[in-house]
Amino acid sequence: MTIVAKAGSDPAMTPRRRMIRAVMSLVITLVGVIALGLLAPVAAIAWIKVLHVLAVISWMAGLLYLPRLFVYHSQVAPGSETSETFKVMERKLLEYIINPAMIVTWIAGLWLAWQVYRFQGGWLHGKIALVLLLSGVHGFFAGAVRRFGDDRNTRGHGFWRIMNEVPTAIMVLVVILVIVKPF
Repeated sequence: MTIVAKAGSDPAMTPRRRMIRAVMSLVITLVGVIALGLLAPVAAIAWIKVLHVLAVISWMAGLLYLPRLFVYHSQVAPGSETSETFKVMERKLLEYIINPAMIVTWIAGLWLAWQVYRFQGGWLHGKIALVLLLSGVHGFFAGAVRRFGDDRNTRGHGFWRIMNEVPTAIMVLVVILVIVKPF
């Protein structure tokens, strides 16, 4: 007999506990960034760049994998054992990897934009605009996780195959802006 956890079936992880966990993670990150900036401002820049890059890598990994899960999930019957497994995978990927990585990316990135670049440079403004767009894609994917979780997905695998490429395209543009700084 195979036991499959239903989406959202972790009884210890209520919405309130999830919110507390998210707020605590955010507070710890903020306190760490502020403390590092106050105690060792020159060293802080390098370490916050490391934190930013690691968070971006985690965020992008999740944004590249999640729509791939949607491709497969959209091809199985709603309510099936396989569908329930996908629901758990999608929710956990979003809650435990993608959301925290996005928050850390934004916190570290804004700190660097302020401390290092003083929010100046056309390339930086373009990068911030693209990261806002990527955050919108993130929000769209989060809504899809909820719709799949409620067995209300209306989009086919072809749509999700195309959406799988959107974060990649945005990432390529961001990397070009950051490395080449064309303006």
